[in-house]
Amino acid sequence: MSAIITLSLLAILVLYLGLFKMPKALLPVSLLGMVAAVCFELKWWNSEAVPLYSNMVLFDRFALAFSVLLILIAILIFILSKDYFDHISSHIAEYYALLIFSLTGALLVVSFYNLSMLFIGIEIMSVALYILVGIRKKDLASNEASLKYFLMGAFSTGFLLFGIALIYGASASFDLGGIKSYVEANGGNISPLFYAGILFLLIGLAFKVGAAPFHFWTPDVYDGSPILITSYMSTVVKTAAFGAFLRLFSLCFESLQSFWAPVLLIIIVLTLFIGNVSALVQQSFKRMLAYSSISHAGYMLFAILNIGDQANGAMLVYVTAYSIASVVAFAVLILVKRSEGSEHFEAFNGLGKTNPFLAFILTIAMLSLAGIPLTAGFVGKFLMFSGALSNFHVALVILAAINAAIGIFYYFHVIINMYFKEGKTLYIATNGNYKVVLVIAVLLTVLIGIYPEWLSSLI
Repeated sequence: MSAIITLSLLAILVLYLGLFKMPKALLPVSLLGMVAAVCFELKWWNSEAVPLYSNMVLFDRFALAFSVLLILIAILIFILSKDYFDHISSHIAEYYALLIFSLTGALLVVSFYNLSMLFIGIEIMSVALYILVGIRKKDLASNEASLKYFLMGAFSTGFLLFGIALIYGASASFDLGGIKSYVEANGGNISPLFYAGILFLLIGLAFKVGAAPFHFWTPDVYDGSPILITSYMSTVVKTAAFGAFLRLFSLCFESLQSFWAPVLLIIIVLTLFIGNVSALVQQSFKRMLAYSSISHAGYMLFAILNIGDQANGAMLVYVTAYSIASVVAFAVLILVKRSEGSEHFEAFNGLGKTNPFLAFILTIAMLSLAGIPLTAGFVGKFLMFSGALSNFHVALVILAAINAAIGIFYYFHVIINMYFKEGKTLYIATNGNYKVVLVIAVLLTVLIGIYPEWLSSLI
């Protein structure tokens, strides 16, 4: 809880720094505050995990590992933000504060032990983003993205709340422990309200993670948002939502898997094919990454289907690999767009000759997203597929492998443009902040790809 309190106070402090006209202190203070939050989380690592504050939160190793990951990814994004918001407005303290408030909500989402806390965490995480998505006030695409995100967020929250109400009506408890006790005590005599509640929760969470057929808001929102905000949404927000998804279903609904697993199977297949086939025909690199995020949601849903101790580790590895590679991809996109003024694949033509460092870094990220061996992305997919095979979902793994092959095609599109097509790309100056983030991300991608055990065994 110390990390959540630290981040809340940090956001308020950042607002005061903006009030007293101290813009140069915003980024260093934000980074120091987030590092302090990481230290507080690690302090709890070997402590006995018990529900706290009237069973509202539980800081077990699952919650701590995901919380540390969320903060570290946010730190990388904050480092990239130097001079980024200056192009949008002279009042940048509010942007940093909103991101930190959203991060605070994300930590609540992965640490909840009560359904009301899940709802509160999701709203804190989302409300700040409704504003950040539309911060380019004169950009119609940004305004459209903000409105769509707000409407779809409210719509999906309705499903979530209705599911919570039905679960409470059947079990008389919001606590995950109480809900689990209800399932164990009633066995084959569970109320139909409870089953309906599970379906509504499944739909609500599928909206939040951008899984098909509830994905339709994702491409437009990701495409219309500022690139840095898109990076945050596709990594921190998606990771937090999947952490909550896995936590809820593993603690409460594992014994009822025969009921909800067929529905989840349909969602996974739709998500994989819609995400990959749609990404295949995109001409914009940013929009391709948006549809790619949908397809990766399908792979991450494997962990929900394969609930168990191994699924937790597999999910942690996958979201780590995906988040790191996505941060690299969006960072390079920011630099290329500044130079070329375009987000299309053609803007990357000739990058391998004029900017070999950026081209190499982006190549590693694309290889990881595609799941090529010796990268973290390959290990993530391998763990997901292994879990599915151990649960006899052979047909699903075959379909997933076909989709992975489709993914290789569109990820290699940008690699081909960088190394085998001529372009007018000028040399892109990369400042120290970007170099630090890109080098760290690539080293982690390779390290996890070669030695994944240290990460998968944490939880």
